[in-house]
Amino acid sequence: MTNDSNAIIIRFMAQLLVRNVESAVVKKLRTKAAAQGVSVEEAHRRLLRSSLMGDGPAAESNFIEYLQAVPQGDHVEFPRDRSLPRKVAL
Repeated sequence: MTNDSNAIIIRFMAQLLVRNVESAVVKKLRTKAAAQGVSVEEAHRRLLRSSLMGDGPAAESNFIEYLQAVPQGDHVEFPRDRSLPRKVAL
């Protein structure tokens, strides 16, 4: 028999270890964290949360709106960044 006053609520927060991250990515994350005035760990959490969950409750509708805004048709051109050349084998 359990009593509410004796009940223990345990909240589990998962931990994530990311290895082999490029130094340029780490540097950018550190810069972002410093600009926000938070730790690198908190900046990482915010980035993951924002990227995966969206910035608000309407993240799913934002994605749908984004997809609906993609141009359609036979002659749609998507600009390509030409500042970085690519190797082409002919």
